[in-house]
Amino acid sequence: MKIGIIDADLLDNGTRHPNLALMKISGYMKEMGHDTSLLLNYNDVYNYEKIYMSKVFSFTDVPLDYRQFPDIEYGGTGFFEDGGENLPQDIEHHMPDYQLYDPYIAAKIAQGAKPNTYSDYVDYSIGFTTRGCFRKCDFCVNKKYNHVFRHSPLTEFLDKNRKYIYLWDDNIMGYNKWHEVFDELEATGKYFQFRQGLDIRLMTDEKAKRLKTLKYKGDFIFAFDHIQDKELIQSKLKLWRKHINKTTKLYVLCGFDSTNTYDETFWVSDIINTFERIKILMQFGCLPYIMRYERYKTSPYRGMYINLGRWCNQPNIFKKMSFNNFVDRNQELAKTPRPCSAKRYADSFRLRYPNVAQKYYDLRFEDLNQYK
Repeated sequence: MKIGIIDADLLDNGTRHPNLALMKISGYMKEMGHDTSLLLNYNDVYNYEKIYMSKVFSFTDVPLDYRQFPDIEYGGTGFFEDGGENLPQDIEHHMPDYQLYDPYIAAKIAQGAKPNTYSDYVDYSIGFTTRGCFRKCDFCVNKKYNHVFRHSPLTEFLDKNRKYIYLWDDNIMGYNKWHEVFDELEATGKYFQFRQGLDIRLMTDEKAKRLKTLKYKGDFIFAFDHIQDKELIQSKLKLWRKHINKTTKLYVLCGFDSTNTYDETFWVSDIINTFERIKILMQFGCLPYIMRYERYKTSPYRGMYINLGRWCNQPNIFKKMSFNNFVDRNQELAKTPRPCSAKRYADSFRLRYPNVAQKYYDLRFEDLNQYK
């Protein structure tokens, strides 16, 4: 058969990462003797006997009434909150087709794109060594499994010709035989990283010592989603810093209310809690990465969430400037006596809640960092 593959995220907004499920489908179908092609637009769907389509993000637009096409199979968290049906075992455990995106990459480079833009597509072996997470966080789509289990050996998706490895494991720290996975990674001699981040709440001395010896690529990434975890996160970061001084980032979720209230009290409390988590991370020499839940767009303080993201998510700025410094710098760059948007947002919140501004606006990473 002539089979078409549609990465809907790629066609809509573009995406940094290839779609692993689609690469597995393509690899399996090629082994079965079929001809698979990555579609670069939706105009060609009529030229294929079978179409497989996937999207990761719910906001990705699909300008096609795909439900009217009996030959189109679709899945992924963009279509189904839990991702939909699992792939058949023969496909799930098949070597990904790492050449699937080559025509797309070649076309983009021919249009002037820099080759290193597509490093994730060409330099990395990609897969899951474990699956599942027991946390069941309200804001997370990963609720299909209630425990962490071994999914596949590294050899199942390892391309020895690729320089690096990245892993989509949901919560490797929650796997009781995590050291076996680390042994496999170490044996490859390749640099690797966990793209979903690691669960700092499950960190131990043993795990930290082992991570220190491995070829970990890039920054270590954890998460600090709830201020209620403050004491636990602080104790684990203290343990972490005993062994590792490498750049460490933590996702800081904001704009999410598990009670679905979203009133003035929530929005103000959420901004305060976000600032407090940023302060704690400063003290441990860690970088916050602001993750804004979509609902923040409905907040009367939407601008403050934008400011916090722009300040924290640019490490070179965050390390050198307080929130006030960041706002003032934006005003300077605006080159106008009228307040720029960043200053309007900050001043408006300061006017309503001066005590909050006084407590947090002047905090500086270099002043609070205890692990210089």
